[in-house]
Amino acid sequence: MKKNYSILQIVGYQNSGKTTLTEKLIKQANQKGLSAATIKHHGHGGTPDLEIERKDSSRHLDAGAIVSSVEGDGVLQLRTNFINWDLKKTIELYRFFSTDIIFIEGYKRESYPKVVLIRSEDDLNLLRSLTNIICVISHFEIEEGRLKDYQYFHLYDEENYLNFLMNEMSKGNFIED
Repeated sequence: MKKNYSILQIVGYQNSGKTTLTEKLIKQANQKGLSAATIKHHGHGGTPDLEIERKDSSRHLDAGAIVSSVEGDGVLQLRTNFINWDLKKTIELYRFFSTDIIFIEGYKRESYPKVVLIRSEDDLNLLRSLTNIICVISHFEIEEGRLKDYQYFHLYDEENYLNFLMNEMSKGNFIED
């Protein structure tokens, strides 16, 4: 039996709100009767520090994710460490969990549909360097001309961006299992 699932990346620089947004999306998915899983990229170099990363993955699990992991420098933490994991292998592993949605936190350079979180003017360079952006959420007002055709929300417009993202997920940014 084949199962379809959606993938959405949440990207931005450190302390831009990626984990908080991921938590909110997990809760929205659960309210709609969808099972959610998360994959977090440890983007600080080296292997993930279990004590530090446990906080974010615990937040994901507490929000209702059925599985959560952290990857960094080829090591996947899913309660245990496996060597030489990458995003593609992790997504393959997640097939076992029969999830409806996989939220990927980080992995800026991957090409899955993504939300870009902008916390300062310096972060706007992400909009020039990333692909497959479906929406931008900013901590400050951004002039319309700087956004191309991206759907744009201010951080405080939570209800609208959560509805937009859940609708996008249900449209079919799907990968067939």
